[in-house]
Amino acid sequence: MSELDGPELWRRNIRRSAVAIAVSNGVAAAVVFVFLAFVAPTPTVDPHHSRLLNEIAFVIFLAVAFPIGTVWSLRRVRPVRGWIASGRTPTPEDRDVALRGPLFQLQILAVGWGAGAVVFFTVNATISWRLAFQVLGTVVLGGVVTCALGYLLIERINRENTELALSIGPPDRPVGPGVVARLLLTWAIGAAVFLLAITVLALAVLLAPGATTLRRMSASVLFLGASGLVVGALTTVFAARSISDPLESVRSALRLVQAGRTDVEVPVEDGSEIGLLQSGVNRMVAGLRESERLRDLFGRHVGEDVARRALERGVELGGEIREAAVLFVDVMGSTRLAAERAPDEVVRALNAFFGIVVDVVNGHGGWVNKFEGDAALCVFGAPLALDDAAGCALACGRELSERLESELPELPAGVGISAGRVVAGNVGAAERYEYTVIGDPVNEAARLTELAKTRAGRLLASSAVLERAGEGEAARWQLDSSVQLRGRPEATRVAVLR
Repeated sequence: MSELDGPELWRRNIRRSAVAIAVSNGVAAAVVFVFLAFVAPTPTVDPHHSRLLNEIAFVIFLAVAFPIGTVWSLRRVRPVRGWIASGRTPTPEDRDVALRGPLFQLQILAVGWGAGAVVFFTVNATISWRLAFQVLGTVVLGGVVTCALGYLLIERINRENTELALSIGPPDRPVGPGVVARLLLTWAIGAAVFLLAITVLALAVLLAPGATTLRRMSASVLFLGASGLVVGALTTVFAARSISDPLESVRSALRLVQAGRTDVEVPVEDGSEIGLLQSGVNRMVAGLRESERLRDLFGRHVGEDVARRALERGVELGGEIREAAVLFVDVMGSTRLAAERAPDEVVRALNAFFGIVVDVVNGHGGWVNKFEGDAALCVFGAPLALDDAAGCALACGRELSERLESELPELPAGVGISAGRVVAGNVGAAERYEYTVIGDPVNEAARLTELAKTRAGRLLASSAVLERAGEGEAARWQLDSSVQLRGRPEATRVAVLR
């Protein structure tokens, strides 16, 4: 986007457009003049009379055509000037008019040179029909050069206007010439008109053979060939840049997206298929940005492993039976804490507590399945399998108990650990569900947590998790007495740290 304000941007582009039109007309006029004066075969006519007649016609035509073309051009661009100079947001109608600006100028140039071709054909027909057709072909050639070169220059100059117009979004269909039309336009100015002129001159040789004519014809071919090379090279460069520059911005943006960046935006500065491509890339990146945000939020709510599994396999209600370890941690005296402290203090204290829980659990390969007020349910071995899930849960319990005691002594908490077969999956309704684990180990870990609050160290595990743990971690624990946990039909053998 330009750093200039609306009025200054408009004045600058008007000046540049005027120069572009003058240059394109000048180049074409020079081609016509040189060709007619020094190159083309000349019919047998009075040169002084024909030159004087054409000069008078040129002055009169220019005096009439220039003001008409200027007024017409200004009226065409007046709607664009209205919103750019005032700095307001364009409407869809303003946008479409701005995108058609180069086409409007192309139309004005075509009408001007077409009228000139008719005028000079008529003037020269009074002298010689052969001269009239020769002048007509030459003026048409110059008109094609002017129109094509003028369009490419104006389209290039007004890219900032185009970017402003497309700031409200691209049109449903391309407004400006597409890639094919631009390349055809380039081909027409760079090759087609010259090849056509060469063909016509070759036919003239067949109709009027002779040594003098052949020499002048050779000069004509050389001139047309050199002109085709120079003008064709210039126009091809302009056309190629009008396509390559926007595509390079798209390439740069995609390169950043491939590297993981989703904060990129491609400037939409073209009204053709290229502009639609640029806008499409922006919409794609916005979609990726939104997807990443939702994925991040999803992962924070359900855990990264669950989120990844859901994205890869889809989501459906129900679950699967898995061998898993479960750790339950619960703050002691939370009711008194809420009564004695302000709510915001309670929230800060719980956030600090859960911060430690999440850090330790993640460090041992587990994930926090849910926060329940001042408690947390942590799972090891589901939904993704984990080598020695029981040992990881026991090691996590040890570290968690130590860190909570040293870093948050004002928030004592009980920790209970169990393991066994659980059902892991999505529970709820089609409109609202959550991923969780259900089974006896979950209930056992919760009851052990209640019991742990009354024991020294506030950390208990079941014999089931100890039996499933690897030798290295199991050696740190020892079996203790059996207890009857609330709501369980059988006694539970408890394990404690050595």
